[in-house]
Amino acid sequence: MTFTTIELAQQGPIALLGLNRPDKLNAINATMIDEINAALDQVEADASVQVIVIHGNGRAFCAGFDLQAGVTANRKTEADWRAAIDADLEMIMRFWHSPKPTIAALHGYVLAGGFEIALACDMSVCDSSTCFGEPELCFGSSIVALLLSWYVNPKRAKKMLLSGQDRLPADEALGYGIVNEVVAEGEALNAGLALAREVALMDADSVRMTKQAINQTYDIMGLGKALRMGADTSVSIETLETELRRQFNQILRRDGMKAALAWREARLNSDG
Repeated sequence: MTFTTIELAQQGPIALLGLNRPDKLNAINATMIDEINAALDQVEADASVQVIVIHGNGRAFCAGFDLQAGVTANRKTEADWRAAIDADLEMIMRFWHSPKPTIAALHGYVLAGGFEIALACDMSVCDSSTCFGEPELCFGSSIVALLLSWYVNPKRAKKMLLSGQDRLPADEALGYGIVNEVVAEGEALNAGLALAREVALMDADSVRMTKQAINQTYDIMGLGKALRMGADTSVSIETLETELRRQFNQILRRDGMKAALAWREARLNSDG
């Protein structure tokens, strides 16, 4: 297949899925969602592929969903938003549910939907300069896949999510269990490939069945139900009509994200 927003390659038993909108910090748009799904369909059906490594081209792994594309998309009714959020969540969780192990090789910014893809992968490595975050609430937006609280304690999850934290450094992410390993700057992809080669040495059926058993443990604990509830909350947030949200989105459409955030900050700090 020919892709425009991703790259797909293979090194022996390893499939490399590269996010490829570097000028947009690999922000996820509708085309990228479709192409990620198509790429995963392809590699999951390929018996020669045993491990999937996802990485990002350019300065970042992924800055999240493309909000400027989103506000101009046809998402006007609750049904529109529900369909869109369901599609976003399904794409993210494909890395969790894939029958083949998934590894995220991370660098630069790993934010919002990009952070959630990294959490959904079975393993993650990052370089020392990586910054993680979930800044959605800063934009009056919502968190599609509420996976963070399954990795960290409630205090840490709430601080990160409710304050829109977007500068969690690599060493803290390692301490929180968000990543498996931190390597030297620029070495994340090499480290991800090295880990993938280790996994590829294992019996593929044993790996698949063991991953499935681990995931079923989380299903028993309620992961699927919790994510569905989170998606419902996301729909409610995105369809909430307030004057503040209307003005923010108007500035976002007209002047871009920096201007919208500056307006929100100025309003927060004003005496009135």
